[in-house]
Amino acid sequence: MNEHTQDRRTFLQWILRGGFAALAASILYPVFRFLIPPKTVEANVSQVKLPFTRADIEAEPHKFKLFKFGREMGIIFIAPNGELDALSATCTHLSCTVQYRPDWQIIWCACHNGKYDLNGKNISGPPPRPLEKFAVNIVNDAIIVSKDA
Repeated sequence: MNEHTQDRRTFLQWILRGGFAALAASILYPVFRFLIPPKTVEANVSQVKLPFTRADIEAEPHKFKLFKFGREMGIIFIAPNGELDALSATCTHLSCTVQYRPDWQIIWCACHNGKYDLNGKNISGPPPRPLEKFAVNIVNDAIIVSKDA
């Protein structure tokens, strides 16, 4: 009889341990899936046609517009020489969105006062590296922005 009770006790312990393990797994699995999202493959975007024209940029008070370049943001602006220039709009410090300051003739990140020259080179503040430069072409009044070669 003692042996029979011992087998029953062992069986119940295994059932309880299995139940607790299943409960823990059902709670922890969604947490881990949330904390570590699946890797997404970015589309290989080499150029985009902007949904606005040079006239739209000239109509803006600060003479710049933001646009989507794949999964990242870009900034296009009218430089003091009258040409259109485009850069990545994501600050290299903490990924804030930069803006064009025509009064200072710089690209400025308001988060931590990071400053870039109009070619994207970091000139002051905490940004560790320059902004990526994009090539701008105008074809039949449409603005085409592409990765700089």
